[in-house]
Amino acid sequence: MYIGVTNNLIRRVCEHKNKTIDGFTKKYCVDKLVYYEETNDVKSAIVREKRMKKWRREWKINLIKKFNPYWKDLYYNLSS
Repeated sequence: MYIGVTNNLIRRVCEHKNKTIDGFTKKYCVDKLVYYEETNDVKSAIVREKRMKKWRREWKINLIKKFNPYWKDLYYNLSS
């Protein structure tokens, strides 16, 4: 699982899908968007990201299941 903050979700997921950026997602082929949150407050987004990164895997899975029970790739439903 990968958790990150971006100011352009569509662009960022596209970068992951096309493996244009070296790192965790490219190395482990992580390119499916199964959960996201939106906010206009960058500082709170960064705080949320840091907190979620410390969560146990089980907690992250439960959050995803509530939001997206079938783990569908939500990228294709985003407006461009």
